[in-house]
Amino acid sequence: MSKSFWVVGALSLITATSSIAQDLTIVSWGGAYSNSQQKAYHDPYMAKNPNINIINDESSAEAVAKLRAMNEAGNVTWDLVDVVASDALRLCDEGLAMEIDHDEVLAPAPDGTDASDDFGDLIVSECFIPQIVYSTTVGYRKDLVGSTPPTDICALFDTKAYPGKRALEKRPINNMEWALLCDGVDKDDVYDVLETDAGQERALAKLSTIKDDVIWWSAGADTPQLLADGEVVMGSTYNGRLFSVIVEQNQPVEMLWDAQVFDLDGWIIPAGLPADRLQAVKDYLYFATDTQRLADQAKYISYGPARESSAPLVSKHAELGIDMAPHMPTDPKNAKNTFLYNYEFWADYRDDIDAKFQAWLVRN
Repeated sequence: MSKSFWVVGALSLITATSSIAQDLTIVSWGGAYSNSQQKAYHDPYMAKNPNINIINDESSAEAVAKLRAMNEAGNVTWDLVDVVASDALRLCDEGLAMEIDHDEVLAPAPDGTDASDDFGDLIVSECFIPQIVYSTTVGYRKDLVGSTPPTDICALFDTKAYPGKRALEKRPINNMEWALLCDGVDKDDVYDVLETDAGQERALAKLSTIKDDVIWWSAGADTPQLLADGEVVMGSTYNGRLFSVIVEQNQPVEMLWDAQVFDLDGWIIPAGLPADRLQAVKDYLYFATDTQRLADQAKYISYGPARESSAPLVSKHAELGIDMAPHMPTDPKNAKNTFLYNYEFWADYRDDIDAKFQAWLVRN
């Protein structure tokens, strides 16, 4: 066999090997949110790195349970997972999320400020990489609420003034807090009450007053669709999802900002990834969490970027050309009465209260 044949064969093998894309499975929430990530992060990253193929998995709502199961099976198939801050704390405590040095893994700000300083207090865990500030709030159909639109979160519980179905998330978080607020508990005392058995029963008792009128949702896209179809008069979801149905779809829906619950969302790296997958994830993260990329996401959805240096770069919607500031949960006009989510509380009590909540759901 000739030497030239071997050379040609070897070159062909190298070319074929280098053309095989490496898959990155990135887990997120789906809908308008995943779409904003696709446009701001995934597409430009793959354009720069044609050897990477990003696969979207919309399982973030089940991230804790699924990562536990993967870990027990010794087969973690996810490469990067988008989670809320309280779930990041739980996953970190259980050793299911990798601790990182933020200044080593993430890009500095354009002026050289370390990533840890740029993200500041939003780094609530050594495993958590902040991405956005968002809120869970309520949207309502303008044509179904009569001549007096709701202005207070307790409209959720007022089926006399606002008859019709409500959409609420099928979990205790936010629902329990709103129930206690509307049962007369002071905002500053909500978590002190909720950590007691009596307080938990009190919240469930308040929710029982509207249980027959609730459609329970699991995916963030559910409430916008239910509102668009006129199947509910009001319902909770993430403010960015409501922005999409109001502004992008031009549905007769309005936002009720009262007692919106501020929260953080960001990335965790599953613990135990092999070296090649871990390196690919770190390379993606360095790009996707830099100042410009976080600002770019806010051009597609009304969530505030977690980096301080990103805020001045957010102006108009990339496609609609509208000013995004009035649609942000942090805008002063929208943040007159906010409720601050307690990450540590839910990291500590989530499993126990989840069990009570699920048991309550199946009660008559």
